[in-house]
Amino acid sequence: MMWPIQLILLLALVILGIPVLVFFMQVALAMKNQPVPYTISIKRPTVAILIPAHNEEAGIGNTLSKLKTRLIDGDRLLVVADNCTDNTAVIARGHGAEVCERIDVHRRGKGYALDYGVRFLTDDPREVLVIVDADCLVEEGAIDILACQAFHTNRPVQALYMMYSQTRERLVSRIAEFAWLVKNYVRPLGWYQAGFPCQLMGTGMAFPWPLISTAALANSHLVEDMKLGIDLARNGRPPLFCPSAVVTSYFPLSPEGVKAQRSRWEHGHMSVIMNELPPMLLRAAATRNRSLFGLALDLMVPPLALLVLLIGGIFLLAAAVYAWSGMLLSFVIAGMLVAALASAISLSWWKFGKTVISPADLLLAAGYVVWKIPLYIRFFIKKQVKWIRSERK
Repeated sequence: MMWPIQLILLLALVILGIPVLVFFMQVALAMKNQPVPYTISIKRPTVAILIPAHNEEAGIGNTLSKLKTRLIDGDRLLVVADNCTDNTAVIARGHGAEVCERIDVHRRGKGYALDYGVRFLTDDPREVLVIVDADCLVEEGAIDILACQAFHTNRPVQALYMMYSQTRERLVSRIAEFAWLVKNYVRPLGWYQAGFPCQLMGTGMAFPWPLISTAALANSHLVEDMKLGIDLARNGRPPLFCPSAVVTSYFPLSPEGVKAQRSRWEHGHMSVIMNELPPMLLRAAATRNRSLFGLALDLMVPPLALLVLLIGGIFLLAAAVYAWSGMLLSFVIAGMLVAALASAISLSWWKFGKTVISPADLLLAAGYVVWKIPLYIRFFIKKQVKWIRSERK
């Protein structure tokens, strides 16, 4: 009587086991010796820096002030003031940037702004295009490294993009910062060590001009960066992770901004998994494309809190089946997945996250996972489909 349930459990465990094992492999690979910093061995190509900006008057001046010190003769610095109702354009011009203003209330989203900016640059392009968000700071040397590596490899290059909390006294903020560290540094670093590509992360992205000038950018996708990286990988140009180039930003301060940002990222990520993963796997298998297969495996890993929820839930279900029927197999496998996931998280903390959260914080992370359940429920009953700017003030 219980065998059908046992078989369903085993199938679910196999499906969930793949992302857990991929996550564990990425962490284990990231634990190796740190990669040798990228050294610039060629003349730095000319660069156009493109900044999409929607109502960014509060922070864009600081971003531009830092970026101007990273430019050399012949570079361009362009701000796309996209559907702005504030002084973004005025401030950007005041800091010496070129500005093009885009007004289209029906076609909203970062993808449309990027497309508009690329079209604006077409008459006088540079050898490499670097995309930077309006609230980000680019560390010294990052533009040079990104430009040289993109030009030399003829591939998109993704900088290490770190976000920090401005409210570290809150447990939720510290855990969110740790989860970001795992997603944007530990996992890409592990795959980099294995020679696999990475996902694009939205800022700190460099592209050879011929590659980005023909890319399909005009869309309102919630995670347009991830979608672009997948499209480029399908066309034989998978993104390359560059941990030597660093871009930083901060999580929003307001609860509304946090909610909008996380809904956009996680609903977008889950939509990409459902829509893009099956054809990616099929194409990778049909073409024996190792890079595309590696990117597909990385895409399989859902947001960390969701992965913990899924593994914890199936473990409890397997325990209930074992208690009711005495069938041990699914319970043992579920326990092994719990152990693998816990080990991957613990190793990530031990090697990379000790300065972000304490051991006590890590033990209390279950509360953070439970706190995010409504976000995942909304994906199925009221999924976010429109791009909404996160309020950062």
